[in-house]
Amino acid sequence: MISVVYPGTFDPPHLGHLDIVKRSCELFDRVVVAIAKSPRKYLLFNLEERVDMFRVMVEPLGSKVEVKGFDGLLVDFMRKEGLRVIVRGVRLFTDFEYELQIALNNSKLAGVETIFMMPSQEYIHISSTIVRDIASYCGTLEGLVHPYVAKKLREKFHCP
Repeated sequence: MISVVYPGTFDPPHLGHLDIVKRSCELFDRVVVAIAKSPRKYLLFNLEERVDMFRVMVEPLGSKVEVKGFDGLLVDFMRKEGLRVIVRGVRLFTDFEYELQIALNNSKLAGVETIFMMPSQEYIHISSTIVRDIASYCGTLEGLVHPYVAKKLREKFHCP
């Protein structure tokens, strides 16, 4: 059984994230979405809210996907969960440069492998930052996020 971890802050989770999870489910037996607490980052949603939103998004995928929050180093979470492979989504070359540095350090720290996946073409333009910006002006989120996430964003920004 091959299990992988898909880590991130997912603030908020969007359809590009869901695309990576769905496609990972086609390649691997189990996908663990690991949502980082990230206390040193400004986050719109707390850990529990982000875990809740991601769980609702992946519910149709069934038991192949688990969503868990964690605090600390990803490699420590992976050791605890018995995981050795990371899946990371990369949209642009600049994403790849940053992600490659992290992958090399994770390999050196714990001997884990990282697999890079590009989102499908219809989602490559989506980022959590852009979603937050659009939501902050009460703009339309259709085609960017799951309806449940859109609802949570409207609530957060007091949009009609």
